[in-house]
Amino acid sequence: MGHVICCAYNIRKVHNSHNLCGIIVIVYEILILKLQDVKDINCEGKGMKIVDEIITDEVEYPLSRITDNTSEILLIDIETTGLSPKTSALYMIGCAFYKDESWHLRQWFADQKNEEFEVLKAFMGFARDFRYLIHFNGNRFDLPFIKFKCDKVNMTDILENLISIDLYKLSHPYKNVFGIPDSKQKTIELFLGIDRTDEYSGGELIEVYRRYLEERDEKLLNKLLLHNADDVRGMLKILPILYYHDLFTALCDRNVVLFRTDAPEYPQVKTGFALDEGSDNEDPDAVISLPVRAMKVQANYYNDMNGQQREEILMKVSLPDYLPSSIGATADGCFFKAEGDSLTLRIPLLETELKYFYDNYKDYYYLPAEDQALHKSVAQFVDKSHREQATAETCYTRKPGQYLVEWDAVFSPVFKESYKDKKLFFELTDELKKSRSAMSLYAVHVLAHIIENA
Repeated sequence: MGHVICCAYNIRKVHNSHNLCGIIVIVYEILILKLQDVKDINCEGKGMKIVDEIITDEVEYPLSRITDNTSEILLIDIETTGLSPKTSALYMIGCAFYKDESWHLRQWFADQKNEEFEVLKAFMGFARDFRYLIHFNGNRFDLPFIKFKCDKVNMTDILENLISIDLYKLSHPYKNVFGIPDSKQKTIELFLGIDRTDEYSGGELIEVYRRYLEERDEKLLNKLLLHNADDVRGMLKILPILYYHDLFTALCDRNVVLFRTDAPEYPQVKTGFALDEGSDNEDPDAVISLPVRAMKVQANYYNDMNGQQREEILMKVSLPDYLPSSIGATADGCFFKAEGDSLTLRIPLLETELKYFYDNYKDYYYLPAEDQALHKSVAQFVDKSHREQATAETCYTRKPGQYLVEWDAVFSPVFKESYKDKKLFFELTDELKKSRSAMSLYAVHVLAHIIENA
């Protein structure tokens, strides 16, 4: 792929006619040396190279979710001679930006030792026109490194004024959901089906850069430029990882919606911009907005590893975006697998007798023989020998039925096995099974729990 390289250090001012042949030879040597790679040569500082390239890859994520003006976005990646800015040098800054309906790659490269000031100065002058800064793990490395170097020479760090988007930070919390061993950029690339070969890591390139400064070998230079360019282009390619962040954020960072399962009517559900077709028992004037929609719900029987028959709910869920790679996770007996624009959710269904605990236990008597509490207005007619003052632990009524687990009191009435039990349940009634809004809300609740606990 062709590069545009600025090689100012090879061009000198001509003072007399005797130097004319020399300067022509120098320029000729530059052109021959880079004939296959260079498209243009400009002058920019002493020694520093600037490499420009048009990126032909399409961006597979709607950047309109970040800004309506794509030209406001800048992606960066830096190369250094070590991890500590106090003892290491910054020798290259690579970036991607959108201009004239194309994505462009630009690299500032310190071709001589001690040229990081020139690299910083040129880059800061370029970066001042952007508003959004996208990077990978830049919050922990690239940005503090650049900030330290700017402070050292009393240079204003333009990047501090930009809105920072760290792809590592936005993807790392979901590593287990992705089923990947770590959150390195190359690992994310492989997860998304992007395969590239890189001979060296950033750390290994430190020695390559040292050798280049000594030997001036163009092959070493190309390795340095290629590694950084691949990382920058790679960031554009992994932008679809934000589909997962968008989905998980919509599921987990929601205001709590309280749902009464014993209400005469249920609210309808809106996903995206469309109002779903309501059930007969749903109120069209009450609407809840959800990121996903339950498409199909059915009961399923299976035998567990001990041969015991179990019952579960199988739910087919529609997603707002098409996910480029499948994901899946489990927590507390619940499991989901998402592929494309749909998701399958499996949730244990408990068929048993559970207890509903009344809050105002002082207004109740507990009847040991019946193992339940009755309000005093009724229980006052029960013989005193068959009743006792209820406590918080004994102020309940028992009810057999089918139950689903929940981790917050989203659905009420709430049932438990015992007063101190932290596991909550709600009854899956026949009316609830018919409600798309109830099942969609429950899907959001379960998915959020799995994602947060996977």
